[in-house]
Amino acid sequence: MLTRVRVETKEQLEEAYRIRTEVFVHEQGVSPEIEIDGHEAIAKHVLVLYDGQPVGAGRVREVDGVAKLERICVLQPFRKHKAGAAVMAELESIASEMGLEKAKLHAQTHAAGFYEKLGYTADSDMFMEDGIPHVRMIKKLEK
Repeated sequence: MLTRVRVETKEQLEEAYRIRTEVFVHEQGVSPEIEIDGHEAIAKHVLVLYDGQPVGAGRVREVDGVAKLERICVLQPFRKHKAGAAVMAELESIASEMGLEKAKLHAQTHAAGFYEKLGYTADSDMFMEDGIPHVRMIKKLEK
């Protein structure tokens, strides 16, 4: 069973960092120096648990009046369990509670179809970020 958790403790935040490091640094080769950045303290973080075990993470922050969803990831063995959709749902809930009407994210191009199924639309050409091809995607949030 999936459980969505808003990060409130140092231990929960460390779990989010652990998942992000596994996916982005070890699996995808992103530099550890840029994975944990200067936005951590202002962002709101979430975890998704599968049977009590942390398996997914993400964060949201406001940028120019828009929710910017970032660092969305799920450990490889749990990607077919809808954990990614659970991360997104919780991030979007937080964004709506913040009074934001639109969300944006930088999707790795291989994951763009996943975000499209959740209502996001690409609004940029492909660009490189951390050596990985991305596309910017947007969505109007439910009120």
